[in-house]
Amino acid sequence: MDFTPNNVLAIDFGTSNSAVAVMDDGVIKRLQMEAGSDTLPTATFFDFATGETRIGTPANDLLMSGAEGRYMRSLKRVLGTSLMREKRLIMGKYINFFDIIGGFLAELKTRAERIEGRKFQHALSGRPVRFHDDPEKDRQAEVDLRECYRRAGFLEVEFMFEPEAASLANNVLQQDFSLGLIVDIGGGTSDFSVFRSNPEADQSVEILASYGERFGGTDFDKTLNVQHFMPLLGKGSSLRRVFGSGTASTPAALFNDLATWEKIPFMYTPETKRVARDLERHALDRTPFKRLIDVLEYELAHELSMLAEKSKIATNHTEEAYTVNLGLIDKGVEVKIAPNDLNAMMADHRLRISAAVRQTLTLATCKPDEITDVMFVGGSSLMGFIKSALTSDFPNAQFHTSAVFTAVVDGLALATARS
Repeated sequence: MDFTPNNVLAIDFGTSNSAVAVMDDGVIKRLQMEAGSDTLPTATFFDFATGETRIGTPANDLLMSGAEGRYMRSLKRVLGTSLMREKRLIMGKYINFFDIIGGFLAELKTRAERIEGRKFQHALSGRPVRFHDDPEKDRQAEVDLRECYRRAGFLEVEFMFEPEAASLANNVLQQDFSLGLIVDIGGGTSDFSVFRSNPEADQSVEILASYGERFGGTDFDKTLNVQHFMPLLGKGSSLRRVFGSGTASTPAALFNDLATWEKIPFMYTPETKRVARDLERHALDRTPFKRLIDVLEYELAHELSMLAEKSKIATNHTEEAYTVNLGLIDKGVEVKIAPNDLNAMMADHRLRISAAVRQTLTLATCKPDEITDVMFVGGSSLMGFIKSALTSDFPNAQFHTSAVFTAVVDGLALATARS
């Protein structure tokens, strides 16, 4: 691709949030897709009342206001899966996720062109080191995303690993040949890179190794949701056996899917509602399943997931137990989540992050005590259990959080200028 700062748009298409930037006279210029913000939520709402499609914060607001429509979030996690090609009837048209993601990217392109007063036919897009653990699905995810950019109106798109882009935006390493570690915990993926910084060289950043896995902030939300909210809808409850005596437990898959962002839109079906009514009929305690039926009938699962995300963040920033008001599902219902509870439920995620970091260092053939700086990228990297997991592993490192939300898009913009 013939990249120049004038014809290429840098796009950080994220699971939870997205951002856009260009180079302007050698300076990074973040384009505000929403007034007053360098990022916007990666969310889409099809408004049945007006027939309009909204993205970003207005999409979230319409959902929370109870507007009738279809809400989509965590679009990035669908890439590479069979869901991409499944058509759904929305506002009188059969569309699939190529149309939905392509439409989201097209709106970013339109807004950028309006702000800059020029056309962008090329894009440099971030991508995780791994969309999926399965190599074939990972390959297909990039193919799918490339097609989404094409449908958005871009003639060409190239991709750069997100942690590598973040390393380009680094402005904290001052020593020659310092070794930095990028810890990029996004909404749906976690990526890690070790890089060497040498300000005196033409190429000031050399990537030594990159590694990634398919889990992130939305998985943290799901864990909290499943452990604290879903039992109030019947998860783990006892059922009378249809044949024979004794009891059985409710099927976990239903509640796991109801707490998974990208699967929620597919849960509001007659079949799922029928299953919920069957569970209520056989339950020893029918109250939780009445709530489950209401959540499905009134399509409240997205609001529950948003509440799980809010509760995760709030608990992370307090030393006291955080009270979650769940009047959304039943009047007077609430749960308390203490910081220790949050750390305990995230134990498996903590171990997985530590293992991924070790794997990255192995690939880079360097030792923990050689790392001088650790840069956290992505909103989910601010979770306390992540920093505590790494602090003892890097005794000589300084920890940096100054560019958590914008490092990737800044690095992508810098990469367009370098090309």
